[in-house]
Amino acid sequence: MSDAGIYVHVPFCLTRCGYCYFHAYAGLDELKPRYLRALLTEAELTAPGWDCTPFVSVFLGGGTPTTMAPADLRALLVHLRDRFLLADDAEISVEANPDTVDEASLHALRDAGYGRLSMGAQSFDPAVLASLERIHQPASVRAAFGAARAAGYDNINLDLIYGTDGESIESWERTLREAIALAPEHISAYALTIEPATALGRQVAARERPAPDPDVQADMFSVACAVLGDAGYRHYEVSNWAKPGFECRHNLGYWERRPYVGLGAGAHAYRDDVRWWNVRPPEGYMDRVEAGELPIGGSESLDPSDAYLEEVFLKLRILEGVPASWFEPARYEAFLDSGLLEAAFGQLVPTERGMLLLNELVLGLTA
Repeated sequence: MSDAGIYVHVPFCLTRCGYCYFHAYAGLDELKPRYLRALLTEAELTAPGWDCTPFVSVFLGGGTPTTMAPADLRALLVHLRDRFLLADDAEISVEANPDTVDEASLHALRDAGYGRLSMGAQSFDPAVLASLERIHQPASVRAAFGAARAAGYDNINLDLIYGTDGESIESWERTLREAIALAPEHISAYALTIEPATALGRQVAARERPAPDPDVQADMFSVACAVLGDAGYRHYEVSNWAKPGFECRHNLGYWERRPYVGLGAGAHAYRDDVRWWNVRPPEGYMDRVEAGELPIGGSESLDPSDAYLEEVFLKLRILEGVPASWFEPARYEAFLDSGLLEAAFGQLVPTERGMLLLNELVLGLTA
């Protein structure tokens, strides 16, 4: 039986950033007690379908989970341990924004069992943070990071975003070097994407702000590969770097197509080539759970060809590579010649240049 993970979605935020397309809301603090009760009830409704499944990770994402009280997050984790078969050494992660934590709250979260902290830094350039509509300053990241170390955290991720309007290559490199100076165990670096349904997406559509330049973002990706690699971070997934042994176990579960439970409004779950997801509006989610129903809003089943395409794509994302024997040589030789793929021990593995063109690689290999 495959190891599994649990994802818990907490949709509350202090503010909603203009670029954010995640399922998150600001100004709904009055819903938090009811939402916590719904999460506990949903866990009870869900757990019987996962009897005897070993769980090796729990990930609280959002939104900003740390807008909820540490005592509530402790109660949630205790409940999950009671209902699901969590490994003693399970990786338990919680996302945080710098302005939602201090040393006391981080001590409480660490004591509760949240051993891995993932912090949304995004940038160390105040102008870039303002462009992203982030409410924290670089000093807030440094202070929160120091508080996390003082609270005993020895497994911290920093999230970064590159390609924002007005960000230069030089500014991006400074952000990377400031992140490295804090010595986190893990760094995630994502290219800014424009989603039509976001405030930023509407501004770009109205030509009020420019869309990210893909060539500049490609250069920024190359800078990240060089700077983080030189600092001893292993590039183990397209957007993720880690010190050896600190790869995110939970996210690897997604990329390795292992099963996972999704709890909370809009959360997704997966098992045996079937995906399903909860209803998105928090009120609708809570109404369904309070009625004693699983709050499933929809599902999809992957047919064998879709599952195969996903397998190829994800194996290339995590640099595991795919067996060359899966393809006729004519499908991949041009990619080897152009330096987008490398052949190693019978596997086809993308180069860092190839990672920028993963969709083209997958199409070329499988179409």
